[in-house]
Amino acid sequence: MKTFESLTEQQILALAISLEEEDARIFEDFAAGLQETYPEQAKKFREMRQEEDGHRHRLLELYKKKFGDHVPLIRRQDVRGFVDRRPVWLLRPLRLRAVQNAAEEIELETQRFYEAAAPRMRDANIRQLLGDLAEEERQHAHIAEQIAQADLSEGEEAHAHRLFVLQVIQPGLAGLMDGSVSTLAPLFAAAFATHNSWQTFLVGLAASVGAGISMGFAESLSDDGTLTGRGHPWARGLVCGLMTMLGGIGHTLPYLIPDIKIATTVAVSVVLVELGIISWVRHRYMDTPLTSAVLQVVLGGALVFLAGVLIGNS
Repeated sequence: MKTFESLTEQQILALAISLEEEDARIFEDFAAGLQETYPEQAKKFREMRQEEDGHRHRLLELYKKKFGDHVPLIRRQDVRGFVDRRPVWLLRPLRLRAVQNAAEEIELETQRFYEAAAPRMRDANIRQLLGDLAEEERQHAHIAEQIAQADLSEGEEAHAHRLFVLQVIQPGLAGLMDGSVSTLAPLFAAAFATHNSWQTFLVGLAASVGAGISMGFAESLSDDGTLTGRGHPWARGLVCGLMTMLGGIGHTLPYLIPDIKIATTVAVSVVLVELGIISWVRHRYMDTPLTSAVLQVVLGGALVFLAGVLIGNS
């Protein structure tokens, strides 16, 4: 790799041309990835791409006047000082906030490059062009900062809501239901079998952690999100696993109370609160009628609770 200080004026111009071409292609990838979900933001990225193309043409025109038609291939990875960029534009579906952050970093880095390069130019025309481009890149960085803050249209808001449901609510709800319901049987079976709060707590803790790990891996391996649009599999798995563990821990913690009867009473109260929260989430985000959601969740929880009690008393 070459140091920035060792570059000649010709090499700096060639590097600037390469940067503008790469940035333009990245912005076009951003626009293509956002077209279906955020068409207004995609339009802004296409406008930024056109401006980057304009920068490249101005640089090429000046380069040809000064150094001829041959432009040596000098890329950002050939020069020390540039930051490695995460290939956000390769991920699908694109997240607006991640794209906005990546675009802002790109523009700020290019702006700093022009600001550092301009004073080193002996040619007044080159120095003026690089200074002008630095100012324009500063404006682009400000535009990129505002893209994620722009108001979304009704269609974009609806799509964003669907993505939130698919990528966060669904895996989180599945985990919370599994943790809150499936751990009831071993927990209350241990309570009625041992009549010991600490042993019951250990059983509930083990069931909650085990269920969280199992559900997390199951959700992560269910699909990679490419076709379903459900987002990164490990992010979904983390959400699902944590909510599963939280659902089980909620009614396990009361068994830190030494008195088994008081602990069980508190645990049952916590279970009722958990089932109410699950019913509300299903009604709020999954368009399930509230009465139907309550009946489904409470019936399932009651059956599992009774199974635990029967097994614990057998």
